[in-house]
Amino acid sequence: MRPQLTRHEQRLLDGAAGPAAELATRIVVRMAGILGARKLVPVTSSHIDGCLYHGDGGVEFAERLVALDGRVAVPATLNVGALDLLHPGRVRAGDRRREMALRQMRAYQALGCKPTWTCAPYQSGHRPALGEHVAWGESNAVAFANSVLGARTNRYGDFMDICCALAGRAPRTGLHLGGRRRATVVVDTGGIDAGLKRRDIFYPVLGTWLGAEVGDRVAVLTGLPATVSEDQLKAMGAAAATSGAVGLFHVEGVTPEAPDLATALGGRAPEARIPLAPATLRAVRDSLSTAPAGRIDAVAVGSPHFSLDEFAQLEALLPAAPFAVPFYVCTGRSEYRALESAARLERLEAAGIEIVVDTCVVVTPILAPDGGVLMTNSGKFAHYTPPNTGYGVVYGSLEDCVRSAAGGHVTRDEGLWS
Repeated sequence: MRPQLTRHEQRLLDGAAGPAAELATRIVVRMAGILGARKLVPVTSSHIDGCLYHGDGGVEFAERLVALDGRVAVPATLNVGALDLLHPGRVRAGDRRREMALRQMRAYQALGCKPTWTCAPYQSGHRPALGEHVAWGESNAVAFANSVLGARTNRYGDFMDICCALAGRAPRTGLHLGGRRRATVVVDTGGIDAGLKRRDIFYPVLGTWLGAEVGDRVAVLTGLPATVSEDQLKAMGAAAATSGAVGLFHVEGVTPEAPDLATALGGRAPEARIPLAPATLRAVRDSLSTAPAGRIDAVAVGSPHFSLDEFAQLEALLPAAPFAVPFYVCTGRSEYRALESAARLERLEAAGIEIVVDTCVVVTPILAPDGGVLMTNSGKFAHYTPPNTGYGVVYGSLEDCVRSAAGGHVTRDEGLWS
């Protein structure tokens, strides 16, 4: 089934905006037909996930769009690449891989995309408004845009994201539709300790459980504190989008489309109600670790990329002596520049912290090649570290990570989990 096109969309398909826009629109229209969308929807921005080098095909596709004089029709930010352009020596890659990764990153810039190189574009000012239709890639960014900002996007992968950006259109289906955004599952967190729900360590665990439990369904969570922070929601959404296919969640009284339970449910009865038990979460927390609680070889945080608030928390925890093991913090350029302008980099580097920008340690070779055990406070890192790097992983809070890095062995506070 081919969607019904407006006059403008038909002109794009006829080549009125050039061959790159014609190709992109043809792909968007074809995908709309596959998805059963009857129309396209205008989008106001895009976040491009396709700039990470996975092979030559991605480079060739981007460079083909450049050769066709492609230019994004809407503002577009860029997700992480395979290189840290500010610290080239951080990435261990051969000359050809480095060259191809750089070509891919440059091609997307040539298409008019903003070189943010971050998985958290919402931290660098890219924050679409409530109800605004966008075409975002990168699973955590999609969950954040839909859930925390109330914008409307599906999970656009490589290379639909750039096609939507060139066409300024996306298939009008899925989470672009109001009826698909209502919650069908209620998750009751009332049985969880209130102190634990105030702690950052809780939210990646909750997200890991949520994604595995609900898959791609939309859930509304009740009983979370009204003070839950953007960083906590960011961490929960990233984990839920990693362990499942969550593109949207609601938090009663917190997120913009859930001022109350009835609104989040769209006035209907839920298909399922799930009371969350402490023992269930404890088991999920334990499952995030694949290595025993002993010696560690490195710590990595910042997936999604570290915010300035998270840097402030880290600075308050820094020990007097340098860390005993490498401590990597992945962040975006906007946060790095802010730290640099405020003269905050020196203290972090003096403690032994290596700040990684433009990329992260699980998508490109940065960790020492001989393997070992990595400790992290990120549910997403915990999921991807073993298969992507060969390291075992131990999960803990940011405080746990700092204490463990200082001594070179796992030190965790078990109090609220017992």
